[in-house]
Amino acid sequence: MPSTFPPISPYKTEFLQVDEIHNISIKQYGNPDGKPVVFLHGGPGGGCDAYDAQRFDPAKYHIVLFDQRGSGDSTPASCLENNTTQHLVSDIEKIREHLGIDKWNVFGGSWGSTLALAYAQEHPTRVKSLTLRGIFTLRKEELDFFYQGPGTSFIFPEYWDEYVSVIPEEERGDMVAAYYKRLTGTDEKVRAEAGRAWSTWEMATSRLYVDPKYIARADAPGFADAFARIESHYFINKGFMEDGQLLKKENVDKIRHIPAVIVQGRYDCVCPAKTAFDLKKVWPEAEFVLVGDSGHSAVEEGTEKALVAATNKFAEL
Repeated sequence: MPSTFPPISPYKTEFLQVDEIHNISIKQYGNPDGKPVVFLHGGPGGGCDAYDAQRFDPAKYHIVLFDQRGSGDSTPASCLENNTTQHLVSDIEKIREHLGIDKWNVFGGSWGSTLALAYAQEHPTRVKSLTLRGIFTLRKEELDFFYQGPGTSFIFPEYWDEYVSVIPEEERGDMVAAYYKRLTGTDEKVRAEAGRAWSTWEMATSRLYVDPKYIARADAPGFADAFARIESHYFINKGFMEDGQLLKKENVDKIRHIPAVIVQGRYDCVCPAKTAFDLKKVWPEAEFVLVGDSGHSAVEEGTEKALVAATNKFAEL
């Protein structure tokens, strides 16, 4: 039996202009009178997919998917101007107000968990529940493990070689900075090569079993450019937050009362389990589900089942 719900189409698609530059794509699914839930996609820069709506019971939920600034169908594509964590938190509030929602359930995985925590800590009275997957808080140690090494490089050495191959040896002391320079430069060929290599590295390492079809996403120029540019923009700027900000006790205290489920793949090599464990230590009230046969991806069977179990539980709030 599938762990997710059947495919559905949005009952409303629209754009919301959030400032003088950015127009945000919003799609609504499920029951307009149901329990509202907002889905926060990963990356940053990853965009939403219709499949993301299938983790929620469409009879019980009013499901809101939106593409963050520069991502997916939002315009302008790949735009880095006025694109910070604080802007995205503000956009979530603007969308909530635009849709006339008082409080909603918040669901986010990977970078989506970062944004969910940042939003909830800023607007705790607007959050009914938190479903968090593949925890990422943008600390330097997390970024170094995946993008600088040693870390994931020891587990996927053949893909690490591809990732570093586009950067000259003399610049490899700061891989994020080296990639950022190329992804924001004027040479379109260099930018495209960097976008593909950066995206391939993440696609190759996201699942317990390497999935060639998933890696092929890096060959889609539009996706790879937005994904790599926006990620490197956020990472070189440390997420526009203090290191460890989201895990500070005084900030977790703001959300301690919110019902929460943390779902983490044991073998997640993109956002290793230590970060989820660190969050659980400072937030013991949250339910912690460690999936023993999963990596980073939300679509791996054990993780998917745990996520749907969480959304089914929160549908009764």
